[in-house]
Amino acid sequence: MPNIKIFSGSSHQDLSQKIADCLGLELGKVVTKKFSNQETCVEIGESVRGEDVYIVPSGCGEINDNLMELLIMINACKIASASRVTAVIPCFPYARQDKKDKSRAPISAKLVANMLSVAGADHIITMDLHASQIQGFFDIPVDNLYVEPAVLKWIKENIAEWKNCTIVSPDAGGAKRVTSIADRLNVDFALIHKERKKANEVDRMVLVGDVKDRVAILVDDMADTCGTICHAADKLVSAGATKVYAILTHGIFSGPAISRINNACFEAVVVTNTIAQEDKMKHCSKIQVIDISMILAEAIRRTHNGESVSYLFSHVPL
Repeated sequence: MPNIKIFSGSSHQDLSQKIADCLGLELGKVVTKKFSNQETCVEIGESVRGEDVYIVPSGCGEINDNLMELLIMINACKIASASRVTAVIPCFPYARQDKKDKSRAPISAKLVANMLSVAGADHIITMDLHASQIQGFFDIPVDNLYVEPAVLKWIKENIAEWKNCTIVSPDAGGAKRVTSIADRLNVDFALIHKERKKANEVDRMVLVGDVKDRVAILVDDMADTCGTICHAADKLVSAGATKVYAILTHGIFSGPAISRINNACFEAVVVTNTIAQEDKMKHCSKIQVIDISMILAEAIRRTHNGESVSYLFSHVPL
């Protein structure tokens, strides 16, 4: 594949390598380091003049350091005369801060969008944005890929009783996501209304829908401290669900998340590898991973060839 370069950020090099392998390419040479005062330094180790450059960070781990590293890499490639620079950000940072929900609250996702554009990004590829309207924060093209085809495949291959299941959203905001999956599987859906006292702390949950004597599959775009999905699992079991699974695009799993999952009634908690999960899997046998490197690689290939990306990943036949 001519005129294309893929560079990896330091946050998730395993995913970057898998993407490169899928495309039959070598990762570009880049050195990232910190000065003694903790400033980030990036050195691109090969020519990118006239090339179609793709930079793959994750948006996980040390969020602020990794975001700054990405911005510097984009700018370094841009001022080195790359023809186009695309940021492939599987897990978009600050995506939950997408609206002014109280007085004097920042819209940090918009700030990140501005920073990426000013750094020199020409195109963004991301996956399962927390809110689709984040695409509107950019004045450059944004492809928001969906993990739904991979989720459908996993459900059919790993849950024997999937025809007798209910797809459940742990909050009202995910209703569109679960109804789409339920329609494709031809099963029922339900949702849980939650009231928060403060961020990362749920006060009360109300189940809307029927899960009695059925397998309940919780589907959400991300889980951080896992308080919501663990409370939701308890609610589903008390409502008569025979088994409970959780399928999440981005498994952040910070703070007490792993201990909560270990103590919860899940059969499995399934996440994609938009965020590295190897260390967490060592401490929690319930975590399973769906590899999405082929989806991202195909998006890169189609972008490079000038083909449609959005159509491919929103209209995948079963």
